[in-house]
Amino acid sequence: MLSPRPVRALVACAAAVVLSALPAAAAAPATGAPGSARSAVRSLPLPPIGAEILSSMLATHSLFEYGGTSYTVDFRGGIGQRVDVDPDDPVNSVRLRTVGFRVSAELPGGGRVTLEQSDFDVDPKSVLRLASRVPPAFDENDVIPVSATVELPGREPAVLTGVEPLRLSVTGLSRYPAKGDPYLMDRVLDFAHPDRPGTHAARLVTFDSERDAL
Repeated sequence: MLSPRPVRALVACAAAVVLSALPAAAAAPATGAPGSARSAVRSLPLPPIGAEILSSMLATHSLFEYGGTSYTVDFRGGIGQRVDVDPDDPVNSVRLRTVGFRVSAELPGGGRVTLEQSDFDVDPKSVLRLASRVPPAFDENDVIPVSATVELPGREPAVLTGVEPLRLSVTGLSRYPAKGDPYLMDRVLDFAHPDRPGTHAARLVTFDSERDAL
């Protein structure tokens, strides 16, 4: 099992590579496993297995609490997802493997908070489900393991681990990837120091974001 710091470094590196190559990756779906063409036809209008989906993210007026202070901030960044087979319902849904996630915000009075993927998404829980074929409509539920790095003037950066994954959802998407659609966080997310997992050090109270395909 990798320690938190090397894992974060590897994930951050992967996220940087993914997000820096957004236009190229979005335009060129990866080749799927044998039989994937048949699966793609069967699952239309779902995205093809192996496709890399990359989107920008903007979460304005988010509420983040740390050290007894509440901050209203605007997070900006992006997310990368790879389309995988959903073994539970391969005809009407696909799994979305997070391959890069990072957003950051300036703190009022100085400093910065950064949310990023904290571990490899080896067993993806995020799902894109076909709610209607004609006209096409989708429901998406994202489950992303995250950490928070808080940088304040004159202090060492504090790296915190999400007690649970970040959960974002949207219903009734008319297209995937989304184009300006709102994704809502369905519960408050607590963060703890890695060496003190029972002590909550920060909270992400609201994180309602919009995504745009790249």
